[in-house]
Amino acid sequence: MSGAGAPALTVDGTGLRVVVVAASWHEQVMDGLLEGARRALRESGADWTEVRVPGSFELPVAAARAAAGGADAVVALGVVIRGGTPHFEYVCSAATTGLTDVSVRTGVPVGFGVLTCDDEAQALDRAGLEGSSEDKGAEAAQAAVGTAVTLRGLAQVAL
Repeated sequence: MSGAGAPALTVDGTGLRVVVVAASWHEQVMDGLLEGARRALRESGADWTEVRVPGSFELPVAAARAAAGGADAVVALGVVIRGGTPHFEYVCSAATTGLTDVSVRTGVPVGFGVLTCDDEAQALDRAGLEGSSEDKGAEAAQAAVGTAVTLRGLAQVAL
């Protein structure tokens, strides 16, 4: 299982402003990812807002705007399911590279909750729904908040 060895992250995100940017494709999977992210953010104590974009390709531009607008962290949620054309590779590459660029360029952590799956069954198994083996929405939110807390601490350290 790909989730084996995942850390159990529990952080205090009180006072953090988080923006959850979520794609709209694959409604059932997205509902699970969003609920997992919401649950993790509630548990952390962070404040958050949600915005929706059409698909995973649009996540980086929305994440960049959120970072520029003062977010302490961004959680990017989406799903791309392989089809019969190279479209899958292009969208996955653009989303991954774009979100990485936003994080590195702005210094605002982006929790990566974009599922890149071969089929719908894989996506459902990672969406945090009843019967799913993984909850990638929660994991992405925990990673974003945990990294924001770490970066906040680094800002106070004399290097």
